[in-house]
Amino acid sequence: MTNSRTNPKVDEFLSTAKKWQEEFKRLRTIALGCDLTEELKWRLPCYTAESKNIVVIQGFKEYCALMFFKGALLKDPKDILSRPGENSQAQRQIRFTDVQEIAGMEPIIKDYIYEAIEVEKAGLEVSLKTTAEYKIPNELQTKFDEIPALKTAFEALTPGRQRAYILYFSQPKQSKTRESRIEKYMQQILDGKGLND
Repeated sequence: MTNSRTNPKVDEFLSTAKKWQEEFKRLRTIALGCDLTEELKWRLPCYTAESKNIVVIQGFKEYCALMFFKGALLKDPKDILSRPGENSQAQRQIRFTDVQEIAGMEPIIKDYIYEAIEVEKAGLEVSLKTTAEYKIPNELQTKFDEIPALKTAFEALTPGRQRAYILYFSQPKQSKTRESRIEKYMQQILDGKGLND
């Protein structure tokens, strides 16, 4: 595809994609057909309108996807949007498993992209849950009570780092597993580091 609006970095990405290459190319054609600007962000083809992120093309083991940055604000009349992860607040994906599926849905995909552009033009924002709205697991609260320095260090972390710990510590069903996770990361919290630092 030679189009003056294509980005050479995305050409390179597509030429080296090991999986979903035909699907990526078809999604690219659809996105460019909606007058979006093509960029490579986070090592993925990303499509913007007036420098605002609209959609990104993603590849996973079981499916590829068109991920809408503010997908939670789309009406989704066809009920095809999925959360990328259980804690995703704003993003939503349309998932595909083959190029024929994409081709058959092209008019619908375009409708969703045009709606996403309108959401961005209108300046709409997804109201995200604040860190304070996440429940601190009892096991972590107990540690805070036992070791006030741990609570102080935790509160000094950025909201994103606090959220990552709260979600990670809350995942296990068993209390002893939550306790062992907290024990494992206590020093890292005291050192002012996030879960993935």
